[in-house]
Amino acid sequence: MTNICIIEEPANRVVLQYRSPEKTHWAGYAFPGGHIEEGESLAESVIREVYEETGLTIAAPKLVAVKDWEPDEGGRYIVFCYKATEYTGQLRSSEEGEVSWVEKDQLEKLDLSYDMFPLLEVMEDPDLSEYYYRKRTDDGWEKCRY
Repeated sequence: MTNICIIEEPANRVVLQYRSPEKTHWAGYAFPGGHIEEGESLAESVIREVYEETGLTIAAPKLVAVKDWEPDEGGRYIVFCYKATEYTGQLRSSEEGEVSWVEKDQLEKLDLSYDMFPLLEVMEDPDLSEYYYRKRTDDGWEKCRY
């Protein structure tokens, strides 16, 4: 189980983290987040991950979507997607990647991590709540939005 978080300013900017292809299979620009540790609530984990990766302490993160799929090795991989508009602190990069404020209307022009833009659409649409990958044997994954 993991999480990501859109941190958004009233000026229509969001925090993005650039992850180098040399460091991860999920390279490119993405929202900060990470693994949920044992003994943490979901909200506590996203608050901790955002702080570790950005230097910002978010308040009142709102769960806006879930991304999930069933890996080949079994089980289920779940990403809890949050949005936060309240925060304190100064933005700073970490060993996880460089972070910066980006205008939302510039996202399409960036080298986003795979599926970030369609996932963002689910996260922003109040009528949607899940981005699910259904395994299909003949031609890969079917992307479902609910």
